[in-house]
Amino acid sequence: MPIANSELIINTDGSIYHLNLKPHQLANTIITVGDPERVKEVSKYFDVIELKVGKREFHTHTGSYKNKRISVVSTGIGTDNIDIVFNELDALVNVDFKTREVHHQLKSLDIIRLGTSGAVQSDISVDSFLLSQRGIGFDSLMHWYESDGGDLAFAKAVSKQIPRSKLHASPYVVACDPELAKKFQTLEMKNGNTVTSVGFYGPQSRKIRLDPADNHLLTHIVDFNYEGHKITNIEMETAGIYAMAALLGHRAVSLNAILANRATGEFSIQSVETVEKLIKFTLDALVA
Repeated sequence: MPIANSELIINTDGSIYHLNLKPHQLANTIITVGDPERVKEVSKYFDVIELKVGKREFHTHTGSYKNKRISVVSTGIGTDNIDIVFNELDALVNVDFKTREVHHQLKSLDIIRLGTSGAVQSDISVDSFLLSQRGIGFDSLMHWYESDGGDLAFAKAVSKQIPRSKLHASPYVVACDPELAKKFQTLEMKNGNTVTSVGFYGPQSRKIRLDPADNHLLTHIVDFNYEGHKITNIEMETAGIYAMAALLGHRAVSLNAILANRATGEFSIQSVETVEKLIKFTLDALVA
């Protein structure tokens, strides 16, 4: 049955509504970054750039690195944007834009988040790299879709050990794709469990002028332990990426450049260099 025009919006030039991309312009391997300015910092290493498209916070460069075709897509900040980006990426490869029907043979994409994050454990050094084995969603994105709920036992432990208001969404937990993760698991890459927050200040227990609703949230996060698994860092996209990838049948992994440590109060004095190193590491791992 064709998807209605109001549900799948296609621009007059044949591109999808927000990303402004046409199906043939997207590679099967995608690097997502939050900052639109970071797209060019990745694509500058490409041997060839075949496409540059930008609309709002969503910018895409598609090209080749050592003969591997890659698209770099900026998502902006937060899982609300992840909902837009992942639905549209999936539509680009799994929906026929002429008939507006889902393909009988579905395609799976490899999606690598390349982002920044703040550690919560004192033994995770600033300027290190961390692979998110699990995304722990403190947002509500996964709850808006029919699903199995992810790792229910882990999520139950989070709910029990990290008290939160009844007004907040119940946490959900989704793992990375283990096979895709193997490409990036080297001695310099730490493994961890990542909280995805719905905001940067109050939702992460930061205070400038407004008091967070829970001044003890960060302490509860640091102290969390489920069968030896601790929470290592906080950011704003990973759980949504893992949830949407799992629901849509894609492979995803999140790589974090640790720029801050909430336990020690440190912030990187070489953040540009650290992100640059992670970009090069990611590209080389993809073609290894």
